[in-house]
Amino acid sequence: MCLAARPGPAHRLEGEVSLAVRDPAGLPLAARVKLSGRLSPFLAESDTDEDGRWRARHLRFGPYLLQVTRQGFAGFSEPIAIRSEIPVVREITLPLEALETIIQVQDAVSPLDPRQTGTVFQLEGEKLADTSFSTPGRGTAGLVNNLPGWLMEANAVLHPRGSEYDTQYVIDGIPMTDNRSPAFAPAVETDELEAIHVFTANIPAEYGRKLGGVVELFTRRSDARGHHPEVALRGGSFSSAESYVADAFVAGRTAVSGGLRAAETDRFLDPPALENYTNHAGLAGGSFRFERDFSARDRLQALFSWNRAHFLAPNDPAQEENGQRQDRRNEETAGRASFRHVFHSTAMATIRFMARDLSAQLWSNPLAAPVYAAQDRGFREVYLAGHVAVQKGAHVAKFGGDGQTAGLHERFYFQQNGSEGFRFQDRQRSREAGAFVQDHWQHGRWTLDAGLRWDYYGLLVQESAWSPRLGAAYFWKTPGVVLHASYDRAFQTPAIENLLLTGAFQGLPVRPSHGDFYEVGVRKGFGRLLRVEANQFWRRFREFADDDVFLNTGINFPIAFSRAAIQGTELRVEMPGRRGFSGFASWSNQIGTGYLPLTGGLFLDKESAELAGGTGRFPITQDQRNTGRAQIRYQPRSRVWLAWGAQYSSGLPVELEPGATREDFEASSSPPILDRVNFARGRVRPGFSWDVSTGAQLWKRESRSVRLQIDVLNAGDRLNLLNFSGLFSGTALAAPRTVGAQLRMQF
Repeated sequence: MCLAARPGPAHRLEGEVSLAVRDPAGLPLAARVKLSGRLSPFLAESDTDEDGRWRARHLRFGPYLLQVTRQGFAGFSEPIAIRSEIPVVREITLPLEALETIIQVQDAVSPLDPRQTGTVFQLEGEKLADTSFSTPGRGTAGLVNNLPGWLMEANAVLHPRGSEYDTQYVIDGIPMTDNRSPAFAPAVETDELEAIHVFTANIPAEYGRKLGGVVELFTRRSDARGHHPEVALRGGSFSSAESYVADAFVAGRTAVSGGLRAAETDRFLDPPALENYTNHAGLAGGSFRFERDFSARDRLQALFSWNRAHFLAPNDPAQEENGQRQDRRNEETAGRASFRHVFHSTAMATIRFMARDLSAQLWSNPLAAPVYAAQDRGFREVYLAGHVAVQKGAHVAKFGGDGQTAGLHERFYFQQNGSEGFRFQDRQRSREAGAFVQDHWQHGRWTLDAGLRWDYYGLLVQESAWSPRLGAAYFWKTPGVVLHASYDRAFQTPAIENLLLTGAFQGLPVRPSHGDFYEVGVRKGFGRLLRVEANQFWRRFREFADDDVFLNTGINFPIAFSRAAIQGTELRVEMPGRRGFSGFASWSNQIGTGYLPLTGGLFLDKESAELAGGTGRFPITQDQRNTGRAQIRYQPRSRVWLAWGAQYSSGLPVELEPGATREDFEASSSPPILDRVNFARGRVRPGFSWDVSTGAQLWKRESRSVRLQIDVLNAGDRLNLLNFSGLFSGTALAAPRTVGAQLRMQF
């Protein structure tokens, strides 16, 4: 999958190409269209419709080569560049073919995009269909985790460059700033996606609230006329089974599509014990999309989705012996709509709207120990945004704003060891607003990105801030090197999950985080053989966001340290493809330090509560010094491929009380788990795993196909520990050897 990851510029990557093909008499002509580029070797190749129209959407910014062919007519070839979300429109006339025609197309696409000022990766096209088998709800997070700078902790919580709770998902242009890991909210699976864009530096001013890393998800749609049914079936270890059925219908300028999903597994969360007690989950969901092009200038899109997950909190051995059962459930219903109007070839406006309802519950049986807990929380949110994009000469400018309001409700009860119970209930409404202006400017070998954003946040506190964003790239042509640097000012809102209870319990609200992000980097291509990218980054925070886990219930409470400093180095070497072989290797080194005191959390013991007034510094919970990933892929035939991958992690810190030893944990953890902890260093021991995969296209005819894929993850069956018995993380084990098979059919 990571072979499909290509760096790109840091703007909302929604470029589009629209063609109308004509014959010499001006009549519509059906033809074959191919859009390709060195940065993404194969992007789109298909036939126009009967009216000679063809469209490709969700294209990353950069250079492309456009080719149009039709038997009996001379071919057409033209290099084009996509620099904004304003559609590139072409009307192409194919002349009749001469008796003898020789067409020679020069490769006009550079192996590097000299206009890239930040670190961005893109996963797109059919490569998404090759996603390795995963636990339901983790497919998208697993793909992002394979990119440099990202770390996936217990229960598929993503951490971009050391940040906690600062990942922003953007679904079809609409931001989702709550925690989207499977224990908190239903995930968007890769079956539903057409492209994923991920970036961590030179973040455009149009983004706010969560800026540790931005993950743009573009849901699938079809432009070809007629029905396009699809079925995906998966099954594997831990009695995991998943099915996805979808259909799309396109007629004229209208397209409708829908899909249904169901899944179950006996290993949904990362358990605290080798026995994997009480870890069953069942998931279900569906979506419906409507899209209408009222004209070449006006487009309406609407999407309705519903998803639900019911699962158990995994027990530790003592809880299992006691007979504890804790059920959890989350459910989300959402409606999204957008309208786009193109004023002319250099200006367009977009309006987006979303309304959604998200709820999460936990309930325990009477045998729960050491604490009986129950929770019912959620929010109803309304979001509205609009922006205008203008392209003039070497400038691509954008300005706009957004606003959202959410009604939060929280009910929580717990009782510990027969003591008097604690009960909390509250309702409040949040209000947030933002406005921005940004410009992308090219001049010679220089590219500059500049933006300014204003944000207002009002819930338990009221704050506002200005956030400048700057980025620059210089193309050093002789050695073929791109040098880039960026600065991002970040104003990040606190986590919404259990925020009301945290503020009431501690008496002090968790405040928004303020950050300064710096990055410098270099990229170079070595012909078609290798691409190399290296980045150095520094991040400084005030009110650094984190969380503490309430025992092993999976319920998290937001906290904030007074400040934090994170710095790191990222290196990626990629071989695009040679004689059937392709591959990549990446390495990340990171150091993160947090400073007391802290605000927030729900701490039951006196020692933990004293942290609120403490002093000192410590490694942040995401302070994994070294992370390495590699993959080699071999395709001996056009329809068969083999892949081998490996992952290494140097281990996260363990929050131990002063003087704690292995003997203190022998009653609560088994010897194999304790063997994976270095108590002298206060860290989890290094983890390593390797995977093998193979896939084949069993049958293909035009747009219809049948694909089979088999994956063996952690093939060496090594015991890897993610977290251990910490105040802020609890204990969590990575998955042992996992075998899975996937069958995908498109009709």
